[in-house]
Amino acid sequence: MSQLSSNPLFTGGVGIILLTAAAQLARKSVTSLSTHLRNQMLVTLEIPSTDKSYDWFLHWMSQNSSSPSPSRSTSKSLLEWITTFRPAPRHLAVETKYVQHPSGGISTDFTLLPGTGRHLLNFRGNFLRVNRERDAKRVDLQRGTPWELITITTLFTSRSVFPALLQEARDLAVKLEEGKTIIYISWSTEWKPFGRPRRKRPLSSVVLKPGLSQELLSDVKSFLKSARWYHDRGIPYRRGYLLYGPPGTGKSSFVQALAGELDYGICVLNLSERGLTDDRLNHLLSNMPDRSIALLEDVDAAFGRRRVVNEEDGYRGANVTFSGLLNALDGVASSEERIVIMTTNHPERLDEALVRPGRVDVKAEIGYAGREVVEVMWERFYGGESVDGVVSEEELARRKELRGVFVKKLEVAGAFGGKWGVSAASLQGLFVYFKGEPEKAVENVGSLVPEEFR
Repeated sequence: MSQLSSNPLFTGGVGIILLTAAAQLARKSVTSLSTHLRNQMLVTLEIPSTDKSYDWFLHWMSQNSSSPSPSRSTSKSLLEWITTFRPAPRHLAVETKYVQHPSGGISTDFTLLPGTGRHLLNFRGNFLRVNRERDAKRVDLQRGTPWELITITTLFTSRSVFPALLQEARDLAVKLEEGKTIIYISWSTEWKPFGRPRRKRPLSSVVLKPGLSQELLSDVKSFLKSARWYHDRGIPYRRGYLLYGPPGTGKSSFVQALAGELDYGICVLNLSERGLTDDRLNHLLSNMPDRSIALLEDVDAAFGRRRVVNEEDGYRGANVTFSGLLNALDGVASSEERIVIMTTNHPERLDEALVRPGRVDVKAEIGYAGREVVEVMWERFYGGESVDGVVSEEELARRKELRGVFVKKLEVAGAFGGKWGVSAASLQGLFVYFKGEPEKAVENVGSLVPEEFR
């Protein structure tokens, strides 16, 4: 033993082993201590992509980071500058919302959001570390997208900022939607808001034949107040409406105004959408957002002349089967507490099974503009105010005479006799083009007359 201890190679090796073990022990101790201190000093909040507050927080963070940080001023102390400093994210992601309308038009909306990775956030003087993670191996079945998770970390002593942060994000979402109408589109098996909420359209802005707007509004309000009446009699609590008439007469505009009057959202469903199946259609109509109206535009385009007979599925349209649509509207598995509004330009093309009572309870024709509608629209564009401000009494009298001339020309051309008709969209287009110039509107009234009737 004395020989080994006197051997410099042996003692050197033992020393190295001891030093290595001591270093490993110190490293593990430091790691364990730092982990313990981090667990004790820090607190984390996880927000999965399936939670409602996930989208609220992302949009709140994009709004909070978009405002510029105050520049460093000599009059401000370092502490004041730090508490007001808002670091902007350096890694952004784009959220594109895309919808194809039955008419073939396409609408898109882009929103810049914080991307995956780590971000630094200053909330009321408390710095938060935000980590957005995406797991490509896991799929969110509701969205059909990879699973995502947001982790927010801050000091344990500042844990009270979490409820305040989520409340502010919710308040921002509510504020953006307050006094506005939310348009939803189908995304996989769920509804997602399309674009920014739109300003509510007054019901009076859609000019229909006298009494029709109030009649439909009263019917909807009566339905919304009659839930118990339906349940007591075992009647499915749902209401279906069919708005039919020529293009441009205000069918879709009325639905938007009706939703604004009721403070409801609109779920736009395109039956010609590629990939829409019977099960998905039934799921979407059964899981609409609260206080929303289902809008099926141009149903004749999906199940009109293109409907063919198939031995396996019966009637089949562009994607979803005709029987699947009927069952989704009024089948055993169809949902209740629902308002469905369908529009069409060609009601004669619709199958009787689609418009029978229970699926369509109220039918309303929104036709061409009559004399009263033309006069109301004239007053809206040329009565009382002009582009330059309020008009004089003499000018009002002169415009009233021009209104009579305008209506008379349309009457002479046969617009009110059933030969042909003028739509509200055509009138609005003429009045907008000649805004503040009623004389030119009268001069160009002939542009509203079809060529075969000129």
